[in-house]
Amino acid sequence: MEIVTLDARERKDTSKSARNKIRKEGRVPGVFYSKHISPVSIDVEEKSLHKLVFTSKAHLISLKMDGMEEQECIVKDVQFDPLTDEVLHFDLLGLTRGEKIQLEVPVQLQGNAVGVREGGVLQHILHKLEVECLPRNIPEHLPIKISDLKIGDSIHVKDLNYDDVVILNGENSIVVAVTHPKVKEEPVPVEGEVAEAEEGAEPELISKRKPEEEEKEE
Repeated sequence: MEIVTLDARERKDTSKSARNKIRKEGRVPGVFYSKHISPVSIDVEEKSLHKLVFTSKAHLISLKMDGMEEQECIVKDVQFDPLTDEVLHFDLLGLTRGEKIQLEVPVQLQGNAVGVREGGVLQHILHKLEVECLPRNIPEHLPIKISDLKIGDSIHVKDLNYDDVVILNGENSIVVAVTHPKVKEEPVPVEGEVAEAEEGAEPELISKRKPEEEEKEE
């Protein structure tokens, strides 16, 4: 797994006004915590955090901060602005060697499903899976081969198996599936609508007199 260095500074003032000031400076407030260290309020450059948040891989972080020994950690939680997707706050979880951790790891689909070529629709339902493993065994992503999926086929959590990693999601949870294409149905008029349509129709012209008949009447 790739290790990314993240430089942070400790936040002494944790008030709302202080957090807003930090964001205006192009930085993001967060917190670092672990089993053996009391939570520390921190902030980092927004750009340095983006490569850890907006990615399809899990990363191991080497956190550097004045007054604290360098720490290995992972991104545990991120809060986004619902309108702009701006990162508002983040949590970093410190790791301890030999102790298992729980985290979310992105799913990576591999191949092209047969069912899609047959006209089916690919539905990727779970983009991340919750796993438990030792820090040294954290995978960047969880690969899933979908080439053999036909229309109506699906892959559940119970179908997956990875070395040194335990998946915590429910075993019957569907990760990816190929479904039948939706057929647009024409609306069927109800009996009352048919009657109204018939009543509103103009009467059909049965016959028309020939020009010769009109001349005789004159």
